[in-house]
Amino acid sequence: MSDLRFARPVGDAALRDWQYVHNTTIPTHHLSLDDVRERARRHRLEVAYLGDVLAGCSTVRPPEDVDGTRTATVIARVLADHRGRGIGAELYARGLFAAWELGAEQIATVVLAANESGLRFARKEGFVETERYVLPGETAEWVDMKMVR
Repeated sequence: MSDLRFARPVGDAALRDWQYVHNTTIPTHHLSLDDVRERARRHRLEVAYLGDVLAGCSTVRPPEDVDGTRTATVIARVLADHRGRGIGAELYARGLFAAWELGAEQIATVVLAANESGLRFARKEGFVETERYVLPGETAEWVDMKMVR
């Protein structure tokens, strides 16, 4: 996939690209540009392009202590027109590498319950479900998962 490139979003144009992928793939949880700016300060964000075309994004939440284990959360999102080309796998692998570099001992992810392909991908990568929940003020169900490999 030689035309696939990744960038850390710096500046509003790139942050808007990340925001677009997030809000398109998770239509029940729209983020404003200010929300994305705030996330960029706390998390490692990345945007994927196929050539010059926006294809996906990822989030790595730095490790936090969860039950005595430093757990990082890795989330990969791919726009529907670009799925099935390995872009999600590349985003996920890059996020996983970043999480280990940040000192993670455990990896978690979160998937919208309605995203069957996302759940299949996570299970294929060795994740098991740990919790289902609905955020306050929302109706969509989320699935927390942790890696068991």
